[in-house]
Order: sequence, then structure tokens, then C-alpha cells
Amino acid sequence: MIVIFVDNIEKFIEFLKLRIMNEVFYEVKESKNLVEIKNEEQYEIILHFLAKVDQNTILYETKQTISKSPNISIDTAVIDLLEGVINQGDNAISLVKGKIREIFLSYSS
Repeated sequence: MIVIFVDNIEKFIEFLKLRIMNEVFYEVKESKNLVEIKNEEQYEIILHFLAKVDQNTILYETKQTISKSPNISIDTAVIDLLEGVINQGDNAISLVKGKIREIFLSYSS
């Protein structure tokens, strides 16, 4: 398996056409390094999806930092922010909270 980290969310979205399933998985990590702005919490969102090129399975990954107010759940904030961006390429794509292990379990079943 090949892992490719994509720095730019627009490039990540371009690679979605290579995906082998309609799910894009995300992980949420609270960012301790970022300064809180206007009473908002900072989170690092890691996005993953699997692709197949020739005989190679490829895991594409990118990171985004988001801010959210304390009264909104992080899952709601992630989905609201990213669903519109990701669905620009294809409305069949859904965001699923999960880690790399869950991606493989989902793909192999």
C-alpha cells in the first residue's frame, strides 16, 4: 500500500475520482498548538480515502484545521464545513468518522 499526503484540500478533492468507495473517513484531534481565537476551539481534521491505481492500493490523506464555538459538537462542525466542499465533486460521497483501521475493514468486507 502507498500512502500519499496531500497538502492542499483542492488537490485532495481532485483525487477523489480515483476512490474505490463512496466514504471519506475523518479523524478529529484537538489542537493544543494553535492559539484559541475569539473563544473558539481549534481542531485538526484528518481526512482519508482509499484508491486503486493499477494493482496498487493507495491511501490519500490530508489535514485541515477548523475552529468551532464551544456550544457546537465537533462532528457537526466537521460535517457542515467539509460536506459542502467534498460534495462539489460528487454527491454520492459521505463523511464517516473513523480511522485507517476502519477504512480497511470497510473495504475488505
